Amino acid sequence: MRFLMTINGGGPTPDEQLYAEMGRFVEELSRAGTLVATGGLDPNGTRMSATGGRVTFTDGPYAESKETIASFALVDVATKGEALALAERFWAIVRDGEGDMRLVYGPDGP
Repeated sequence: MRFLMTINGGGPTPDEQLYAEMGRFVEELSRAGTLVATGGLDPNGTRMSATGGRVTFTDGPYAESKETIASFALVDVATKGEALALAERFWAIVRDGEGDMRLVYGPDGP
């Protein structure tokens, strides 16, 4: 099962300790083959909407940084419980913030 975990902006500013701890965590998940992809996202994205087949694009940045997805991790695990355990470890490192976790459907998912 693949889960996409997203982290919203507006959280604490990372420091050297957080970078070091997160680096070790990412390395561990990468070695285990659990981490499929991870990355930070540019806050100046483009919002897309469609009505009746007509597409509208609106450039960011957005009004509130907490509305913006700041980074993501795509993990491959056997159960949702495993994904929740990884999320709990992640938030123990980061300590403050908000995010979301969603099951990914597709060729490699349910």
